[in-house]
Amino acid sequence: MPSEQDPDRVPLRSQEWFGGSDINAAMHRSWMKNQGVPDRMFDGRPVIGICNTYSDLTPCNAHFRELTEQVKRGVLEAGGFPVEFPVMSLGETIVRPTTMLYRNLVSMEVEESIRANPVDGVVLLCGCDKTTPALLMGAASCDLPTIVVSGGPMLNGRWQGRTVGSGTSLFEMSEEVRAGRVTECEFRAAEGAMARSAGHCNTMGTASTMACMVETLGLALPGNAAIPAVDARRRLLANESGFRAVAMVREDVRMSRIVTRASFENAIKVNAAIGGSTNAVVHLLALAGRLEIDLELDDFDRAAKGVPLLVDLMPAGRFLMEDFHAAGGLPVVVKELGDILHTDALTVNGRTLGENSTDAVAWDCEVIRMVGEPLLPDARITVLRGNLAPSGAVIKPAAASPHLLRHTGPALVFEGMDDFRARIDDPDLPVDENTVLVLRHAGPRGFPGMPEVGNLPLPKKLLQAGVTDMVRVSDARMSGTAFGTVVLHVAPEAAAGGALAAVRDGDLVALDVTAGSLRLLVDAEEIDRRIAAAAPPLPPETGYASLYVQHVLQADRGADFDFLVGRRGAAVHGDNH
Repeated sequence: MPSEQDPDRVPLRSQEWFGGSDINAAMHRSWMKNQGVPDRMFDGRPVIGICNTYSDLTPCNAHFRELTEQVKRGVLEAGGFPVEFPVMSLGETIVRPTTMLYRNLVSMEVEESIRANPVDGVVLLCGCDKTTPALLMGAASCDLPTIVVSGGPMLNGRWQGRTVGSGTSLFEMSEEVRAGRVTECEFRAAEGAMARSAGHCNTMGTASTMACMVETLGLALPGNAAIPAVDARRRLLANESGFRAVAMVREDVRMSRIVTRASFENAIKVNAAIGGSTNAVVHLLALAGRLEIDLELDDFDRAAKGVPLLVDLMPAGRFLMEDFHAAGGLPVVVKELGDILHTDALTVNGRTLGENSTDAVAWDCEVIRMVGEPLLPDARITVLRGNLAPSGAVIKPAAASPHLLRHTGPALVFEGMDDFRARIDDPDLPVDENTVLVLRHAGPRGFPGMPEVGNLPLPKKLLQAGVTDMVRVSDARMSGTAFGTVVLHVAPEAAAGGALAAVRDGDLVALDVTAGSLRLLVDAEEIDRRIAAAAPPLPPETGYASLYVQHVLQADRGADFDFLVGRRGAAVHGDNH
């Protein structure tokens, strides 16, 4: 029989379903019992929802069945009731046209799944690029006690006696194939070497970056960011996370109590120190919007100014995530940054960010540098503004070519990726190493979905001539595993009436990263005239893509839906009978 709850405990929302003796409570318990759930599980113990993004079509998360069992075990050990529920899984390497089109959709599914069901707290199982922000955004809008378990990176890739990283080495070798320096047979042989175990990208791409972000934000246990997927310690972390989730419910430690403005400033600074992905910008902005925390694009420039690059990982460096873990992982970075961070920020284990890193030891000072010997003295993602990006654009100087960080060159414009692919290898393409490649209609509305195509492949004839980088400007994103002098997230995008729509072949585009400037050297009146005459792509008329185009915000606001911004809580009224 149900026992009386401790009057000092936080009221459990799950008891609105399972408590009492009326017909609805009986129905809720009865149907759960057909899975072999005993009556004692409804006696007032916390119900922990395990939000699982497992899918065979999401290779990064394909090992989550095992992790889920570990989380369940931890919940049971702590006296909780674990219940697993699935949500749409976004495989970055598989999904077309782009996973970013569906990030907001998954966040809606997560939010409504949490609210509609009898869960008191949630464990978010995420790993692949968009699964982390999507789950965080949905959970933030409900604001229940929440803890994250990332899936972990793959083991280091090895091929022909050298280290190869997923994504980064793929991009490098693809260009070598196009230039004729690597055969297609060699390229095919390298595929398996780059992805030789379960887990997400082993470079500091978006998946690894977001795992670092959740640990820095305080939403995951120490070590979450870097433990390899196949390391037994990843399973232990999952178990401990499930165990801790129960206590978080009993202590009413909600996401809004953990994540503050200071937490976001910490994340921005750590992203600079690890050489993290530019994708973190749109995801952190969107999450802040859900939590109703004031965060702006310019904060990524201001907060991280002077933060050094400490982690020597691809694509900005040499090593991979397995090496990062062996060197001490994120706690070492936090400890080394010290007072640069708000070390008093609270985390899910009840300790502060600083306390969690007190005992951290740097075991390899090549992989994780000390502040006095950084790879770069200022590694922030730089925000650019000017008449070409009045609402902002971003560039990652750590992954760019120093000689191109101040550059003026003639534009060569591509009207979307179909146009680009059709012409880029044309031997008569009017292009040289000084040309600025401009891609438009690849933003949130224009594609739609803002794909990772901003790191445009270089023209074949220039690759064959030995050119390795060019300035590229677009309203798109790029993979966190990519590199190059690439200006991204231009806002407003061309399809929203941005100045990118006004650029014509031969116009001079001026980039000055030190000055934070991106300009089109054309008279203002002429720019306005061209924008007025531009014809953006026709938007989808039906289906989810139509909803997306109607409601998506621009990149400088996180590309969330306008109607999803903010916290709505987990209260739900009425019953189904």
